[in-house]
Amino acid sequence: MNILKTDLDWKPLALVPVLALLALPLVGSPSTWLTLTVAGLAMGMIVFIIASGLTLVFGLMDVLNFGHGLFIALGAFVATSVLGAMGDWTQSQSILTNLMAIVPSMVVAMLVASAVGLAFERFIVRPVYGQHLKQILITMGGMIIGEELIKVIWGPAQIPLPLPEGLRGSWLWGDAAVEKYRVLAVVVGSLVFGVMAFMLARTKIGLLIRAGVQDREMVESLGYRIRVLFVGIFVVGSALAGLGGVMWGLYQQSVIPQMGAQVNVLIFIVIIIGGLGSTTGALIGALLVGLMANYTGFIAPKVALFSNIALMVAILLWRPQGVYPVAGSR
Repeated sequence: MNILKTDLDWKPLALVPVLALLALPLVGSPSTWLTLTVAGLAMGMIVFIIASGLTLVFGLMDVLNFGHGLFIALGAFVATSVLGAMGDWTQSQSILTNLMAIVPSMVVAMLVASAVGLAFERFIVRPVYGQHLKQILITMGGMIIGEELIKVIWGPAQIPLPLPEGLRGSWLWGDAAVEKYRVLAVVVGSLVFGVMAFMLARTKIGLLIRAGVQDREMVESLGYRIRVLFVGIFVVGSALAGLGGVMWGLYQQSVIPQMGAQVNVLIFIVIIIGGLGSTTGALIGALLVGLMANYTGFIAPKVALFSNIALMVAILLWRPQGVYPVAGSR
């Protein structure tokens, strides 16, 4: 299978601006629309960061990891400890100083999540390769155990994760208010997508991974250890989930042990919309989900909870395999 389609169809790319333009007359005020749009793009980018790890694991390894939420929660809780120990940095009014606290928290969260992901792959996922039903059951069980261990370490109660002082508040663009943290989320999400796309399409490791997915025996006959590469994919996917957990925790400004399980539904909606393994599709799906949640939350709050499911149904009626179906998917 090919994780990145080289002949990119432009139609799915138009979905995001089309949705934004359709929402403009319904919202009414251009300034409110701009605020909601930036907020939706930021939410979408955070969801993409979280979903990108699972996209890699499913698209390249054919593993249904329903325990992905564990790494999200773990990253968020690690961030509470790291940022809590850097109070002088987070209480500064300087955005640069705040970033010097946030970046280490992201790095530590990714390292911890990747280490746990390595153990998770070795003891939980590896025995059930190629068995999707068992993968769903055993990875969900692993997530539940992981959540209980988080409660042992950090406690069962909700823990605040406030934004650093310099990232609170908004920038004013005319009558529109754009939150500083949401701009940061868009930048981080764009960087993650850019690095992933480059690595998979333009590097030797990406070439070996994609070749190994299509013809594992051939690649191994050339002396490359595909299993090691696939374990590395799982570790990277776990690290990305940890990074997404930090971003989501700061977005919500609080964390609970079950936060990963709560986000799991949103992640799978994004992956289904995107095309089950497509990185570009996951980005489009995440942006659509973020925009839809913010627009409907403002226009019709009572249907906001069902809006993303309705969006998924509409996309699948148009393209049953998602916006960018992965060629030759298993």
